[in-house]
Amino acid sequence: MKEKTVKIPAAWLAMLSVLGWFALISQLYLIIQNRLVPVPETIIRYFSFFTILTNLLVAVCVSFLWIKPASKPGHFFARQTTLTAITVYIVIVGVVYNAILRFLWNPQGLQYITDELLHTVIPLLFLLCWILFVSKNELEYRHAFVWLLYPLVYLVWTFIHGAITAYYPYPFVNVTELGYRRVLINCGGLFIAFLGLSLFLVAAGKYISKKKA
Repeated sequence: MKEKTVKIPAAWLAMLSVLGWFALISQLYLIIQNRLVPVPETIIRYFSFFTILTNLLVAVCVSFLWIKPASKPGHFFARQTTLTAITVYIVIVGVVYNAILRFLWNPQGLQYITDELLHTVIPLLFLLCWILFVSKNELEYRHAFVWLLYPLVYLVWTFIHGAITAYYPYPFVNVTELGYRRVLINCGGLFIAFLGLSLFLVAAGKYISKKKA
């Protein structure tokens, strides 16, 4: 059976689109302005952050739903499974940053604004969007395991890029400092978090759908 799509208010999509692209462009400007390596490598490093890739995924998603909802990408991003998967990813971004990484630095000015948008505001708004507007009646527990592919591909890329350049975007995946054993343990914990949140959202979706039936 073809999965039904969902309808999110245009004003909500516009707000998320504007905030998302502003934060992404601002962060790109800041990382280039404060670069320690040549621009091409700086741009590669920019796209090596899970935060950036996931916020980019959110921005592309809401932009298509806002501007081109009838397009093939628009239909794809309007699926319950797609929106729930993206919700898992962006919520993990917010939780990991605010629980582990926030205390490692003290951003100021535009960097502070951008930082809060990418790690707190957008994750909360997208989660709220999922709670308020996304239908959940077709979510299945098996979907949670498919959603792990995105962080798995990211992890493989991080290891390959790190092995070549010795650059790791996050301290808990820094193989040079921690070694593969410690990093794999850290990543195992994160994958448990991804899977746990995914299963929780599916369970919540089933409960909400049952209550509405």
